[in-house]
Amino acid sequence: MVDTLTPRERSVRMSRIKSRDTKPELALRKALHALGLRYRLVTKLPGKPDLVLPRHEAVVFVHGCFWHRHPGCKVATTPKSNTSFWNEKFERNVARDKKVLGELRALGWRVFVAWECELSGKGKAATVAERIKRQLQQPAEGG
Repeated sequence: MVDTLTPRERSVRMSRIKSRDTKPELALRKALHALGLRYRLVTKLPGKPDLVLPRHEAVVFVHGCFWHRHPGCKVATTPKSNTSFWNEKFERNVARDKKVLGELRALGWRVFVAWECELSGKGKAATVAERIKRQLQQPAEGG
């Protein structure tokens, strides 16, 4: 598909993409709270997790499927123009994600990733929140 926007219009549109308080993130926060899980919004940890559950020593990232390359997701497409730029950007994002998850685990945090596509739609955030709660009730790996 050919991009119908000029480079300037595309730049403006891309600059408006939020990194915090996105609809999927807000939906997951609401669902976790409804299940009695209390979280904090802490940015001092590696990778700035979207949610921190201090009582459970757990963090949650809400990843956009496009930016973080959700495997097998139809949203994780590669733009047709400037493909080499995008491929390099996506590779850096994925490498950074892997590094950050390793750092957090090394610090003793339990790490959860919720994907944007898992959270969009009626009741989907509640399903993800229930999955996280079930996993939190299990003993941490190695412990």
